[in-house]
Amino acid sequence: MKYLAARLQMAFAVVCLALGAACGQSQPATPKPDLKIAMIAKSSSNPVFVSARTGAEAFAKETYDRTGTRIEIAWLTPPAEDGDVQAQRIAQAVTEGANAVLISCSDAGKVTPAINDAVAHGVPVMTFDSDAPESKRFAFLGIDDVKAGESVLEELAEQIGDAGSIAILAGNQNAPNLQKRVEGVKQAAKKHPKLKIVGTFYHPETPEDATAEVLKAQTAHPQIKGWAMVGAWPLFTHTLLTALDPAKVKIVAIDALPAELAYVKTGLAPVLLAQKTGDWGHESVRAIFDKVHLKKDVPQIVRMEPFRVSSENLGTWARLLKRWGFPDVPAEYLTLP
Repeated sequence: MKYLAARLQMAFAVVCLALGAACGQSQPATPKPDLKIAMIAKSSSNPVFVSARTGAEAFAKETYDRTGTRIEIAWLTPPAEDGDVQAQRIAQAVTEGANAVLISCSDAGKVTPAINDAVAHGVPVMTFDSDAPESKRFAFLGIDDVKAGESVLEELAEQIGDAGSIAILAGNQNAPNLQKRVEGVKQAAKKHPKLKIVGTFYHPETPEDATAEVLKAQTAHPQIKGWAMVGAWPLFTHTLLTALDPAKVKIVAIDALPAELAYVKTGLAPVLLAQKTGDWGHESVRAIFDKVHLKKDVPQIVRMEPFRVSSENLGTWARLLKRWGFPDVPAEYLTLP
């Protein structure tokens, strides 16, 4: 009897070992990445930064398909803009073994010490869209914000006959990229003596808050003929399509995502200066891959030029958005020129 019990125990142990081995074989461990990049954009609720993430992941896939090199994009973006949280996420990235950090800075002053600390711990940092120029980041990718602001003003001046009252919609007052765009708008306005800036209006960077600010300012200053928007936040909703008369008010804004294209079609925003937001992630990860993995030199400033969107090329731009993975590009625009 004892012999039989011992045999049964041995048989049971063998079965358990076999099952354990089988389970191990069916669930292999995820291979360790060759390059782990912590991506910290301003806000995970902003579609602009979601598209940047899509571009980053696209480059990672392309690189693996081409070379077998595994790049992990660790998305550490806070749900809403917060420079303090971004600083915490940088420290988290270092603790969790990131090989590099890619960040769009909500508040350069708050994240600069965290960037410098990461670099001191051997983790290189690159910025995109919104820079921290006084930090030890190795490169910045984005448009020339002052020049972009100047372009917004010049386009708006042409749309409203180079005369009348205008307003600036400016988003987060602490974002260095937005500050520079506002500076560009104001500099360019000095060349147009018949234009009067009635105010610069800041707000949390949500479509609802931006729309409310526009409507509040338009009510307080009904003479406003044009809006120079250094970001297109209120155009994510269609409220202004009915609240503003395109025969009386014109908008020129930076950015042109799918929900905003209706403003071009109706003529309320006849020109949008779009950023290739998918390339924010795609080209930034390329630069990090070159710098960190391939040990190549990369430019300290990687410039991107805005894409001028108007009724003449609305279809071309819509198809680019579709390629970057935007699921909500209206089908009606995809067949346009």
